Amino acid sequence: MKYTPINSSLFTGNRERFTARMKPNSMAIIQSNDEFPRSGDQNFTFHQNVVLFYLSDIDQEETILILFPDSPIPAYKEVLFLKKTNEHIAVWEGHKYTKEEAYTASGIRSIFWTEDFKTIFPMLMHYTENVYINTNENDRYVHINQYRDLRFARDLMAQYPVHKYERAAPILRDLRAIKSQGEIDLIQIACNITGKAFDRVLKFVKPGVTEYEIEAEIIAEFIRNRATGHAYNPIIASGANACVLHYNDNNQVCKDGDVILFDFAAEYANYNSDLSRSIPVNGRYTDRQRAVYNAVLRVMVEAKKMLVTGTILDEYQKEVGKLMESEMIGLGLLDRHDVEKQNPAMPLYKKYFMHGTSHFLGLDVHDIGNRYVKMQPGMVFTCEPGMYIPEEGLGIRIENDILITENGNVDLMAHIPIEAEEIEEIMNSK
Repeated sequence: MKYTPINSSLFTGNRERFTARMKPNSMAIIQSNDEFPRSGDQNFTFHQNVVLFYLSDIDQEETILILFPDSPIPAYKEVLFLKKTNEHIAVWEGHKYTKEEAYTASGIRSIFWTEDFKTIFPMLMHYTENVYINTNENDRYVHINQYRDLRFARDLMAQYPVHKYERAAPILRDLRAIKSQGEIDLIQIACNITGKAFDRVLKFVKPGVTEYEIEAEIIAEFIRNRATGHAYNPIIASGANACVLHYNDNNQVCKDGDVILFDFAAEYANYNSDLSRSIPVNGRYTDRQRAVYNAVLRVMVEAKKMLVTGTILDEYQKEVGKLMESEMIGLGLLDRHDVEKQNPAMPLYKKYFMHGTSHFLGLDVHDIGNRYVKMQPGMVFTCEPGMYIPEEGLGIRIENDILITENGNVDLMAHIPIEAEEIEEIMNSK
């Protein structure tokens, strides 16, 4: 891992909060992610199951975590199983956790090799009544592919059909939505790295550069600041490309007079940031570009004010839609009389602003959380209104990451340039 070590107290606290929500005499089993083949003899870069990381800080394949707080054998209340290294693995793959290193990272004392799981686990199953299994229950996820936790759960239920099975996801959804100070600090580091990359590209962009050259500048800044990498595939969308919401070809030349929509962010220690900005290729917005940019910025400023304790996401989105509707009328994109006659279920503003304004942020970019409950202190949301006008070849999105506190909110990206004049000033000072 490129990131600096994290104090194990963060993960010890996560486990304590999780096990406190388990039913009596219950055991939870969490598997690491699969390694996915890329070609005949290569795998895709491994990315840990965020639940296992959240509960253990172990960032390595072939790891299993057992949590059994009521275990009659004290040594098995918390157990980690790790991939056992050997000379061949050391030569071809590099260093793997030692048991001592895994204890330092996780705070878990009982550590065995993964090959020992098949003898220890059946014994523990005799003493537990309920088994918590981990499945992907992010409400944005549509199940298509098998994954390690799910395969394990199906095999487990077939082998032990008379045990009672519980879902770990509802507990994790509630816990992960409320970030501890340690998690907030890691998200802030990711935001800071993202800000450094944005400053770098502001001084790099000019007519004639390509989108992929900008992408190269971004990842260079990420790596030199110990980021894990991109939080998601970066969007470097110049001109009309900005009207494609998930554009990531990043292969076009940036033309004089166009605006580039950036949506990129760093991941640090598996925690994510999420940034969007829209800048003029030549360093100066046209009057129309500035008008649209400032309209989106005004919506963002007002939307941020609503990201407070007690807000519900669905209701918030409706209020943001009203703000956007007003701005679009002012820009001549919508007709006031048509808006007055519109079907409320299909508001006209969605022609130019078709996505949500905010989502949970954390170990996943679109982090798990209940969007139908009131916002609480410790939650982190994006705030990302946008306007996409294909007939003008113009797309504007502006996004920062917002922490909810008891006394309002904190913009974790407040230090990153956002005003049109500030962006122009930096671009023209290079």
